[in-house]
Amino acid sequence: MKTAVQVTMYLNESDQWHHRPLHAEILQFLRSENVAGASAFHAVAGFNGRNHVHTSGLVDAGGNLPVVIIFVDFEEHVARVLPHIREMAPHRLIVRENVVIEQGNLD
Repeated sequence: MKTAVQVTMYLNESDQWHHRPLHAEILQFLRSENVAGASAFHAVAGFNGRNHVHTSGLVDAGGNLPVVIIFVDFEEHVARVLPHIREMAPHRLIVRENVVIEQGNLD
């Protein structure tokens, strides 16, 4: 078994980076940096911060549904990309945790 780092980011679907969806731009950046794996998940309901709950059933959701990005790689790769990720999403929650690779590999 190997240890790695998993990063979870909590965004809103309305978040932008250079007038493009932030979650898509982060995924493109992670791919360009050769990060082992990343996924973005669009929530059907949730909240960020201490705001009220937004659901996909609200007509006036206005782009406030959560988008979660999770990526995993070895420590040295995560340490290399995190400064730019923090710049791209300066006010969003980013959680980092050490994980154990139970199966598969990051190559």
